[in-house]
Amino acid sequence: MIPVKRAAVLLLTRKAETVTPGDGFLRSETMHIPVPSVVRLNRYVPIPRQVGSSPSRRGVFARDDWRCVYCNASAETIDHVVPRSRGGTHTWDNVVAACAPCNHRKSDKTLAELGWRLPRVPRPPSGWQLRGFRGQRRPDPAWEAWLPRHGKERARLS
Repeated sequence: MIPVKRAAVLLLTRKAETVTPGDGFLRSETMHIPVPSVVRLNRYVPIPRQVGSSPSRRGVFARDDWRCVYCNASAETIDHVVPRSRGGTHTWDNVVAACAPCNHRKSDKTLAELGWRLPRVPRPPSGWQLRGFRGQRRPDPAWEAWLPRHGKERARLS
């Protein structure tokens, strides 16, 4: 996902074309264009990235699919695997999504002290998480045919 403003710039500079229109229009004094829902690049355009950025709350939730890594319940807080009071850092590899009861129970203890284990090692987001969705729980239904898990439909539509 890219912001509508970025999509508009790509369209105006003819680096992209609208595949699926969205709702509404972008207006200026001399023109108006339909808001795009899905755009296709006409040529490769590098994606500006913020390497090494610190994790945001929404980013952690999106990476962990809005689920508690300890019990798989709905996540509502973030937890530092190695507590900050014990020298843990606020980095992607030390922050996970957690439900309030698990976060409260863990408190400032380590996983070893509780006998807990992480089902997967927390890492910086990659793929669709890095590119977009900006904390949205579910992608726009208009994008379904274009997302990686729908490869057959995407190949058919290409």
